[in-house]
Amino acid sequence: MAACAAVLACAVTAGCSGSGGGAAGSTASARPAATASSGTGSAGNDQPTTGTVAAACVAQALGNLSLAQRVGQLFIVGVSGDIAGPRTEAAEQTYHFGSLLLNVSSAGTATLAARTAAMQSLASASGTGGVKFFIAANQEGGKIQQLTGPGFVTMPSALEQGGWTASTLRQSATDWATELRAAGVNLDLAPVMDVVPPGTAASNAPIGALGREFGSDPATSGTHGAAFIQGMADAGVETVAKHFPGLGRVTGNTDFTADVVDNVTTAGDPGLNSFRAAISAGVPMVMVALATYTRIDASRLAVFSPVVMRLLRDQFGFGGVIVSDDLGEAQAVQNIPAGTRAIDFLNAGGDLVTSQDLGPAQEMAAAVLTKAQGSAAFRATVDDAARRVLTAKQAAGLLPC
Repeated sequence: MAACAAVLACAVTAGCSGSGGGAAGSTASARPAATASSGTGSAGNDQPTTGTVAAACVAQALGNLSLAQRVGQLFIVGVSGDIAGPRTEAAEQTYHFGSLLLNVSSAGTATLAARTAAMQSLASASGTGGVKFFIAANQEGGKIQQLTGPGFVTMPSALEQGGWTASTLRQSATDWATELRAAGVNLDLAPVMDVVPPGTAASNAPIGALGREFGSDPATSGTHGAAFIQGMADAGVETVAKHFPGLGRVTGNTDFTADVVDNVTTAGDPGLNSFRAAISAGVPMVMVALATYTRIDASRLAVFSPVVMRLLRDQFGFGGVIVSDDLGEAQAVQNIPAGTRAIDFLNAGGDLVTSQDLGPAQEMAAAVLTKAQGSAAFRATVDDAARRVLTAKQAAGLLPC
């Protein structure tokens, strides 16, 4: 979502997505699939490499999942308030959602830890095949700090963070991630890598008007975004670079406005170098925006564009998880049937569907499952996406093997 629920009571994703206990079971940072499966190891030629073991674990986990459970791994779904109530519990048994997204909470780390532990208990053999959840929050800083209360410090805005040295920001991000881990949160839907041109912040509703950018040039945004990603990884929290290919040049907020258009950004735009920096820093996930980029693909929203997905995969070399901006509540997609949204995103090359609301997520999961049952080609698409999600989870210590 392009603007945060903590500020505007909107869907929180763009606006502003181990073993048990609600936290990732390892402090290792997830890496793009291509990296995670190509480790070199040091045990000698006759021993499996780290990458080989990881790939075998992913293959085993995928093989143990039913088709419905594989589909479920392709969703990150908002819970009611900051707890998973009976509605979520029932949905887990029917739709097997693989990741959960917290709402705004001032409960503090200790109270949230108990609640996220209860959420992780839903990751059962019958629910998710024993695969633990990514439990996510929007914790950027400034107006977009979703989790507060005892145990959480007040985070400055990304714009203020952009004035720090990279080393200072990295250490601060480690501290913030330590707080998230204490609350059982293992995925931060941050940082924002969008570049807002100088002098345009006030008219840029989703990013600049809220101080969500690290700076007004790709070098500052890239350096500081990379430091944030690495600092979070140092404490075992995964991150999501957003909102590719950037919302810094638009005026409308896709949470509340349809037909948001960027007429400037090109596939070779230097403004995209901030995302290159995030990918080089090992970010495991990249979120794609709900705007249209007329000089990249004028016919579709980026989130439904194979052209945008190929740009991210082929030109930027990203092998990790491609996440959608909110496909549940965002105004930008309300004229599209819910099931079509998810299918079109996956067919375009996406992996993880974000829905701030449970209702649309259920519609989307049902539609994806039905199509996968009737189409071998789409079933292969589901398997590929699930494999990338499970690869990120393996690196985060969330698989049972």
